[in-house]
Amino acid sequence: MKRKRRKSYNPYLLPPWLRKVRFYCKQMIIPIAVFQGLRTLFLPTTGDFLLLILLIFIAWLLWIDFI
Repeated sequence: MKRKRRKSYNPYLLPPWLRKVRFYCKQMIIPIAVFQGLRTLFLPTTGDFLLLILLIFIAWLLWIDFI
């Protein structure tokens, strides 16, 4: 049984509006995650911690061009 090979990701195949949204999200996710990290450092709650983990995960996915 052969495994299907995943097509390589090409962001230029996306519609222009989606490329813009992805570009701006990529630019803004790091400052938002840093702010959330500082907030979690001073006022730690479960919700803040989970949000920080989610933001770091999204930033990582954007960095490796998975999203």
